[in-house]
Amino acid sequence: MPLGRRMLVGFLAAAAPDLDFVVGYVGPVEYLLHHRGVTHSLVLLPLWAYLLARLAALAWRDRPWRAGLGIIGMALAIHIAGDWITSFGTVVFAPFSDARHGIGTTFIIDPWFTGIILAGLAAGAFLRGSRAPAIAGLAVLCGYVAFQGWQKQHAIDWGVEQARAAGIREPVVTAEPRPVSPFNWMVIVRDGERVRFSFVNLLRSEPVAAGPEDGFIHRLDAAYLPLAMAKWVHTTRFGTTEADRSIAREAWSQPRFSFFRWFAAEPVLLRVERGNPSTCAWFQDLRFHTPGRNSWPFRYGMCREDGGVWRTFQLVGENSRVPVR
Repeated sequence: MPLGRRMLVGFLAAAAPDLDFVVGYVGPVEYLLHHRGVTHSLVLLPLWAYLLARLAALAWRDRPWRAGLGIIGMALAIHIAGDWITSFGTVVFAPFSDARHGIGTTFIIDPWFTGIILAGLAAGAFLRGSRAPAIAGLAVLCGYVAFQGWQKQHAIDWGVEQARAAGIREPVVTAEPRPVSPFNWMVIVRDGERVRFSFVNLLRSEPVAAGPEDGFIHRLDAAYLPLAMAKWVHTTRFGTTEADRSIAREAWSQPRFSFFRWFAAEPVLLRVERGNPSTCAWFQDLRFHTPGRNSWPFRYGMCREDGGVWRTFQLVGENSRVPVR
């Protein structure tokens, strides 16, 4: 297969798993349930590679389908690996397991990660016929992800130290990557139903100032403080009062809310609303709580009127609720 065609086939195959975005048109719950599902499965990778190779053979009839099988398989695998390193989670063993796996070293949009790929492609364009740019680019990319993994462990170790200094004997500590820099992390400490989190930069010794006139990227980056100046935000799984906990627990346990219980790796109560006539319990997943943004995705809750049936809603913005299912 000619080089240009292999590049095109590889590019299309690498993008193919994300065709599952169409489930988002069915509804937001379907998106959570099925995005990064069967199309991202390592178990089903041979099947998808075979089907795409057959399609490539139909498009270019001068080569047998086996000619594109290897490049297509590698393209699918690199896509799955690229999603696996993020925090969203990938159902790599579908259809035999619906467990979401992700090592959470890399933010979903990482300019350094993208820059390494673009640099490798640019070098390859100048050094045609040489494999060196591709090999070097892949090596640097893997090294960068390994470096991020090291930083994540650093953030977790710091979180454990902080938790024990606060008197928490058996803390459960996680760290989520955040945008702009591999040194920006959200450290989450769980102590039973009590949760605290902090946005930190592992390298800084001084905070970064940002005002309304600064750009979006700068404002995103400025939210992460040096470790010595870290601030903790305290929240809970179900609320701080017995009244809130009673409502939140009942809403959380509803069968129609099972999709969010399955999806959310770091769930916390956003708030309980007691209105006339509606009562709502809203939850969010801290993995997607990013300072500097105007709104956060994947906030869901259950509402009922006058003690009636609980119904599922998505929270859009801060106050707009959209019914789902």
